[in-house]
Amino acid sequence: MAEETKTDQEKVNVPDLRDKVVQAIKLVYDPEIPVDVYELGLIYEISVYPVNNVYVLMTLTSPNCPSAESIPSEIKDRIQQIQGINDVEVELTFDPPYSQDMMSEAAKLELGFL
Repeated sequence: MAEETKTDQEKVNVPDLRDKVVQAIKLVYDPEIPVDVYELGLIYEISVYPVNNVYVLMTLTSPNCPSAESIPSEIKDRIQQIQGINDVEVELTFDPPYSQDMMSEAAKLELGFL
């Protein structure tokens, strides 16, 4: 019975943990753009695995972005501050290439694209 409870509890906690990860990522901004990296569409994938390991696949606005080292490390740091997180991996990719179409409606509005 205790195993069933733990399994049910894990099912409840993973979505909550994913929401906390998203909220942590939303605290990270591209220094040149007044919109967080999540709303900019720079986050391609967020996976929460057993034992609260988190994997984030992301991109940058361009391969030559001056913040190429600081943004991924800030995302990793923010996620690691969440209580219960075990390990965090942030992977950077440029496939598919970033485009403004990846921005949320809120980001487009903030930047004057709507």
